[in-house]
Amino acid sequence: MYIAIEGVIGVGKTTLARLLQPSFKAALLLEVFEENPFLSDFYADRERYAFQTQIFFLLSRYHQQRKAVGELLAEKESLLSDYTFEKDALFAGINLAGDELEMYYRVHDALAEKIIKPNLILYLRASTEKLMQRIALRDRPYERNMDGDYIHQLNIAYDAFFSDYHQGTVVLPIDTDNLDYVHDSQALKFVENRIRQALRLPPFQQELPLRSEVEA
Repeated sequence: MYIAIEGVIGVGKTTLARLLQPSFKAALLLEVFEENPFLSDFYADRERYAFQTQIFFLLSRYHQQRKAVGELLAEKESLLSDYTFEKDALFAGINLAGDELEMYYRVHDALAEKIIKPNLILYLRASTEKLMQRIALRDRPYERNMDGDYIHQLNIAYDAFFSDYHQGTVVLPIDTDNLDYVHDSQALKFVENRIRQALRLPPFQQELPLRSEVEA
């Protein structure tokens, strides 16, 4: 069973993947974004460094997924990843234009044919305001000048992409503005149960309300 967690920058994908790993006894595949040598330059000057940044990410994600996904699924029954290969094209649609975007799509489509698709995509949603708060709290050096308008663009693009997703994979959206699965074990159990419901994986409950819902 292959589960990928998706969402805009700062939503909490990697944290949730690590927290869910023990419950599903899953292998873990995490995106290696710090190795992109263009990333800090991109955030400083998006137009100038967009193509280099996107191509590096595309090839890096392809090589990681092409090699690791099949091997990890052969070793364990479950795999949790904090990204999907397809998310790269979503970013490219915002950051590139003209001939650069056309060239990018040609390369992406050729590589995507060889990538194993997840059984479920857990799409974590959050307001742009909440995302900016979380980005500030984690205080990564190259994100300190993050543009709120850029995050808002991504938020709109993610919603549009996953609301009309037809790739043979189940998409499970979960709003996270008021969901603290880091400090609230019941919130984490809620997310786990929603995944089990979507995939019909025992044991699961039909309904598992959060404490705030019960008290209301």
